[in-house]
Amino acid sequence: MKRFFAFILTLGLTTMSLSGHSHANPLQAKVYKDPNCGCCAIYADYLVARDYEVEVIESDQVVQMSRMMGIPEEMQGCHLTMIEGYAISGHVPFETIDRILAERPDAKAYTLPGMPMGSPGMGGVKNAPFEVYQIKDNTAEIYDVR
Repeated sequence: MKRFFAFILTLGLTTMSLSGHSHANPLQAKVYKDPNCGCCAIYADYLVARDYEVEVIESDQVVQMSRMMGIPEEMQGCHLTMIEGYAISGHVPFETIDRILAERPDAKAYTLPGMPMGSPGMGGVKNAPFEVYQIKDNTAEIYDVR
């Protein structure tokens, strides 16, 4: 089973890495989501509104896929988005994704744990800064605060 997920993730990373980015070609994103989760679909719509070409894939294996990308279980979101070779877990704001794509850091995974209120795809009012973590070499550290 692990080999299957590794193959799927590798295929997704390769596809996203080869896609390139220009204004003529919208960025492509694959959102792997729990079939029963509504906020994941709203997050996909959030990306579409920012000119991403989004493919939504329903899966009951999001936890396992996130774990394979090195994201600790307690920091995982309910969906995993693959963009340009990066794994984005949870409701990470577009501005942070834009920063990741501009800087192209060596890390492969980012997460906004806890499904905070007011974050993209979540309802409610933002009541605290969003702390987005970068996962690199099995270590999580704050990458961006919005």
